Amino acid sequence: MTEEVATPGSVRPGGRTARVRAAVLEVAGDLLAEHGFADLDLADIAARADVGKTTVYRRWRTPTGLIADLLVDMADQSLPRAETGTLLGDLTANARLVAKTLADPRQGRLFRAVIAAATCDESTAAALHRFYDVRLAEWSPCITDAVARGEVPAGTDPRAVLSAVSGPLYYRLLASGDPIDEHAARVAAESAANAAAAGVFTVR
Repeated sequence: MTEEVATPGSVRPGGRTARVRAAVLEVAGDLLAEHGFADLDLADIAARADVGKTTVYRRWRTPTGLIADLLVDMADQSLPRAETGTLLGDLTANARLVAKTLADPRQGRLFRAVIAAATCDESTAAALHRFYDVRLAEWSPCITDAVARGEVPAGTDPRAVLSAVSGPLYYRLLASGDPIDEHAARVAAESAANAAAAGVFTVR
């Protein structure tokens, strides 16, 4: 039996260490949102968080290790899935949550910075994939419940449906610059729900 080595920031201690982690992650998120990944410096983060530089380097080791832990923290703090009783209701709640996050000035810039970093750094990309795996797993029961209610065909792929909801909203964030508002969220949810009901996302 081999010993499993924890990745940077994966240990969940309490007390002072938890406060240090919270302070460092808050500063790291602010700096990512303000300046992007290229200017992320562990020594600067330590100074701004009023934490010893040695502590930051020992725990996170690299900027990508810090981003990985930041994404873990963001996933942990995300709201749980909705249970409205209908697929459209659940997907609308999901779309509104995504839209609210991406439209927020700080959070929108933060996601842009992390996604940009993921395009050129494999460690950041892997951390980002894990973040979305957690969120997709959290919301997937919305689709399996819809299958049980007969709203969508058996074999409907939950990840595909949820990606169809959030995809248009991320396109607005990263490409078109169109507003990420209530209308955009509602259209994304309705389009995904209608396509799912028509069997578009059925795995064959």
